[in-house]
Amino acid sequence: MTEDRPVPAHDHHGHEHHQHAAGASADSLTDPVCGMTVKPDSPHHTEFEGTEYRFCGAKCLDKFRADPARYIRPVPPTTVAETAPGTEYTCPMHPEVRQIGPGSCPKCGMALEPVLPELEQGENPELADFKRRFWWTLPATALVTLIAMSGGLFDPLFGAGRPWVELLLATPVVVWAGWPFFVRWAKSIANLSPNMWTLIGTGVGAAYGYSVVATVAPGLFPESFRMGGHVAVYFEAAAVIVSLTLLGQVLELRARSETGAAIKALLGLAPKTARRLNADGSEEDIPLTHVHPGDRLRVRPGEKVPVDGVVLEGASAVDESMLTGEPMPVNKATGDKVIGATLNTSGALVMQAEKTGSQTVLAQIVQMVAQAQRSRAPMQRMADHVAGYFVVAVVTIAALTFFGWGLFGPEPSWAYGLINAVAVLIIACPCALGLATPMSVMVATGNAATQGVLFRDAAAIENLRRIDTLIVDKTGTLTEGKPAFHATVAAPGWTEDEVLRIAASLDQGSEHPLAHAIVNEARRQELALSKPETFESSSGIGVHGTVEGRKVVLGNSALMDDEDVTWNALAGQAEALRLEGASVMMLAVDGIAVGLVAVADPVKATTAEALDELRAHGIGRIVMATGDGLTTARAVGKRLGIDEVLGEVKPKDKDDLVAKLQAEGRIVAMAGDGINDAPALARADVGIAMGTGTDVAMSSAQLTLVKGDLRGIAAARRISVATVRNMHQNLAFAFVYNALGVPLAAGLLYPFTGLLLSPMVAALAMSASSVSVVTNALRLRRTADRITGVEQRAA
Repeated sequence: MTEDRPVPAHDHHGHEHHQHAAGASADSLTDPVCGMTVKPDSPHHTEFEGTEYRFCGAKCLDKFRADPARYIRPVPPTTVAETAPGTEYTCPMHPEVRQIGPGSCPKCGMALEPVLPELEQGENPELADFKRRFWWTLPATALVTLIAMSGGLFDPLFGAGRPWVELLLATPVVVWAGWPFFVRWAKSIANLSPNMWTLIGTGVGAAYGYSVVATVAPGLFPESFRMGGHVAVYFEAAAVIVSLTLLGQVLELRARSETGAAIKALLGLAPKTARRLNADGSEEDIPLTHVHPGDRLRVRPGEKVPVDGVVLEGASAVDESMLTGEPMPVNKATGDKVIGATLNTSGALVMQAEKTGSQTVLAQIVQMVAQAQRSRAPMQRMADHVAGYFVVAVVTIAALTFFGWGLFGPEPSWAYGLINAVAVLIIACPCALGLATPMSVMVATGNAATQGVLFRDAAAIENLRRIDTLIVDKTGTLTEGKPAFHATVAAPGWTEDEVLRIAASLDQGSEHPLAHAIVNEARRQELALSKPETFESSSGIGVHGTVEGRKVVLGNSALMDDEDVTWNALAGQAEALRLEGASVMMLAVDGIAVGLVAVADPVKATTAEALDELRAHGIGRIVMATGDGLTTARAVGKRLGIDEVLGEVKPKDKDDLVAKLQAEGRIVAMAGDGINDAPALARADVGIAMGTGTDVAMSSAQLTLVKGDLRGIAAARRISVATVRNMHQNLAFAFVYNALGVPLAAGLLYPFTGLLLSPMVAALAMSASSVSVVTNALRLRRTADRITGVEQRAA
């Protein structure tokens, strides 16, 4: 059955289209080395351990062949609550660095952290180690500092042996507590990857090594190194720098652990067990890992839905707010889809499992959030690039400081040169610079995800705020995506109820979505339907058969013409219904047109509000591009105030439209939900998929709205603006801090103020800068909660 204008088929529900992860099979779409999209027929491929991998080019293929294990990701856990053996760790500043188990990044030396936080993870082992080293050596640091700063108070007790006492106290602090820092320093040198540990290791090593030689063999130093007849030692500086750096790492690691709170909250949603109905009628509680597609499960009131599936029996209201952010429970009845980890509030349900483990909506959300948190924003790549040159520049400045003070400074000139060079090295550590953007990205994506807004990568966050043009699909994006009964028109001598009853009676034999809408409406009105004696479908134009002994025809004008039915008297009313955005079918009984039945895809209740909000937030151009008929599309566009409407658009046309607008200098977002939207979603500056749509659309998009509400775009845009502002604050803080700190540490203000910056103060400032950046990033949690809270109140 159909109408005058053919209704295009839209693929919205119950799909099993999955984009494979890197290297998952021969038709993988992702290069395991660089992460770029790869065509299934790429000529660059190889086989490893029985699996074929494909690559974007020869260089990636060569890298993989040289060290396959480096690029193969472990198989995701079979369920969200389950942990894969051998947890994979990554660097928050360099997400391309991966290894099994904890450690430090070979590029920046930062502590690695789990790619996907575990629900029952316990304390970070590195955090525990640093805390132990800090607290065990803190008394020694305090003592050596007290002795060094006493101004000769302890000379009667120690006499000339005071440097040896300081050496005894400082050595366990520097050698044992500071050992992880020296390991990272050595790696930075060996890998030719200068980073913050290059500066810390060099500074502490120089102060401690100089002091050891000055204690063991003071006669090696010339007079310019002596103060009051003694060679000055700086054990207290080396010890305090180590202790303060440890303290900074403890505070930073503790703060960084909070950035994974959103993923842990998502992981905690999954129930641990499910109640399975066996073939013999018995029931048993089984671990979630034992649930398989096809299993029948009972969900009692107050329990969580175990996995994704469909309701077989019962009716209930299910709270889906933990995944969609929608505060109102959703009514579920036989045939409705349910999502794993949502809460069954009232009635009992029997459901059939359809997706389990890593295929569930919750598992895919967790994977998307983890991927987004580990991606690198363009702004971050710039910061990383600057940081490498920055370290080399700082080492150069430290060397110039040492020789400048040694050659031209007051006595003891070389001692001043050493202490100021160490201060330069310590205060200029680029840790704050490296953390500036990853922390903002991790906090923003995690908190947005708990409200149903999923960013695929950091680039999407950075680009979304710049969007000035939005292309939207109609069916499933602006509208519900499911046909619903719209209206009935009766010819003279007939009633609307009778027209609907006969049409629904005939349509009981049809599987077409339009037929379902008509039959469901008749049943809702409790009309007495008759079983058709005969039924036949005329593909593309309608259906006909026999109902209650009468010949009944239901379809478009082409079918009426074939059956020699005169329907001109109803033509004006049919066109009026089409202008309302409805699909219209004529009903004829025994060769006489008796009425019209109209079915429409209703506009989502939130769409008009969402479009108004987007316009208010700077998206001045909104274009509807749909495969539906132009008359229907224009009707929907008129209702929503969309002036640019394109109908009967093919997938390639949408892709070409995005390219055309980009060529005009527009920054384009594309919002859609179907397979036909995937090419345009991939080409757009930001592709936005409806979570109610197909897996292919979501795989092609950079942003997914879990509940399919366009108001989520406005919320995501505000999160984007807040996150980029937070990144700018962090970067500005890091750059300004170093711009002011380095000259101060080098002693440039000494001729004017007579003051020098102690290495101990420099170490405290360095640690404080890193903690400040992380703390500032954590403020985004309140911003994201406030933004999405506004969306919920509006709903």
